[in-house]
Amino acid sequence: MARQLIHSTQRDSRHGSSRDRVQLFALKATSELGAAVAHALGQPLSLHEEREFEDGEHKARPLDPVAGRDVYVIQSLHGGPTASANDKLCRLLFFIGALKDAGAARVTALVPYLCYARKDRRTKPNDPVTTRYVAGMFQSVDTDAIVTLEVHNPVAFENAFRCRTVTLSATPLFVDFARKFDEDLSVVSPDTGGAKRAEMLRETLEAACGRPVGKAFADKHRSAGIVSGDLFVGDVVGRTALIIDDLISTGGTLLRAARAARKAGARRVLALVTHGLFMPGAEEVLGDPAIERLVITDSVPPFRLARTASWDKLEILPTAPLLAETIGRLHDGRALADLLVF
Repeated sequence: MARQLIHSTQRDSRHGSSRDRVQLFALKATSELGAAVAHALGQPLSLHEEREFEDGEHKARPLDPVAGRDVYVIQSLHGGPTASANDKLCRLLFFIGALKDAGAARVTALVPYLCYARKDRRTKPNDPVTTRYVAGMFQSVDTDAIVTLEVHNPVAFENAFRCRTVTLSATPLFVDFARKFDEDLSVVSPDTGGAKRAEMLRETLEAACGRPVGKAFADKHRSAGIVSGDLFVGDVVGRTALIIDDLISTGGTLLRAARAARKAGARRVLALVTHGLFMPGAEEVLGDPAIERLVITDSVPPFRLARTASWDKLEILPTAPLLAETIGRLHDGRALADLLVF
């Protein structure tokens, strides 16, 4: 994917394309990923300034002209290691506002990890629906489009926003990883809520490999913070089980599914997870022998994980090629269907 995009970019520049009208900014908290996306696009990051003031306030402004331009801003909104999710969200919103005030024709926010995306409905009386409030904030600064990667609930996300939404799937990345295994595979959803995500991966992987890929799911019930459920359905006997999920927090759900797949006869278990939050308890999950390998993307750097022996079980897939491809297609008005969650 990255190679194709770089060739496309180089071809556009030789023929005087309007690609040079794309401007890409990466705020400081996501500068490493931003630099990788810029490299995949074959162009430098646009210059900007971020200043901190003694009273804790800050400002960010573009240093390169943006008037009339198609502007993209990258900021992943996970908490840590040096700033909270709230700080990152506030800085991104202020910067988008500054871009629009400076005359940017269109501003697209690329948010690989979207904070508060899990709080998309009321589960108790008077609960906030924070996803909708975050959407209102983006709209208040006149954001034209927002791009996320493997958002927790695509339907709730799309219904919350009134600007254009692009819900990217990590499926292309995981298919590229998994298709190299010349063995019988089965895709496992760790709960019924992730069944659609698992089926999307299974169908795409089956088409890419040219052979049948099995499927299974584990049941899960959550009540008062306690997770239960022992049902496991599907064909994993003698197969390599691929457990797919959008994120790993403490890892309890993932580990339950891995142990269930092993008990059901899986030869080995690999976990494919887009966002590695790795909250306390996740290190023990990574070290558990039920999981042979844990594959994540770099949407959230694994800064919370200590460099123990279990680190060798971790593989990190770069998201820059996917994000760069998305920017190129958005700018040129090309279709995104094969990159999206449906």
